[in-house]
Amino acid sequence: MPIVPDRDRWLALGLLAAALLLGYLALVHPWWTVPMRAADARIDALQSRHARAAAQLAQANDIERRLQAARALDARAPAFLPEATVELATAALAQRLETEVARASPGNRGCAIANRSPAEQVAGDARHPKAGMHVRLRCGNAELGALLQGLEGGHPVLFVDNLSVVAQGFFEYPGQAAAQAGGLDVEFDLYGYLRPAAGAEAIDAP
Repeated sequence: MPIVPDRDRWLALGLLAAALLLGYLALVHPWWTVPMRAADARIDALQSRHARAAAQLAQANDIERRLQAARALDARAPAFLPEATVELATAALAQRLETEVARASPGNRGCAIANRSPAEQVAGDARHPKAGMHVRLRCGNAELGALLQGLEGGHPVLFVDNLSVVAQGFFEYPGQAAAQAGGLDVEFDLYGYLRPAAGAEAIDAP
């Protein structure tokens, strides 16, 4: 048999390897490797989604118990304004303000409403509409403390923001003939949140 030189042998092996590589790139890789990798990626994604869903289902009973407890607490001490619209809620805020002022200062002897106006633009969102008003009062120190505690400590929950307090030497309470010594000129924004519409509490699944 003729002796094949080493150079020709290595050249033949190189050509064979190149042919096999080209065959893999042309046939095996696009028709087998790529689809298998895509299938593996889909399987991993489905397994991850299944694991998250299983974890959420495992917490379903605990979440239901917490939801029932939250509903019971809201029934005893509601946090949201019960009115259906911002306009009705604003009117209810005015009544609540008058009630708390009368409680802090019976007969308006130490505190009286000087002015109140609905907020023209109250920041909120679609899930939690917000109703508010701007309030100006003339109050004594003790009456103001009692009033703020009554507004923010009751139910439905109200919030006092942008509070401004200016001491005055003399001023008149509405409806009183004589000026009073001392006191405070008070301004603040009073607001609360309406209950979310049905379905607005839904949380997007991850």
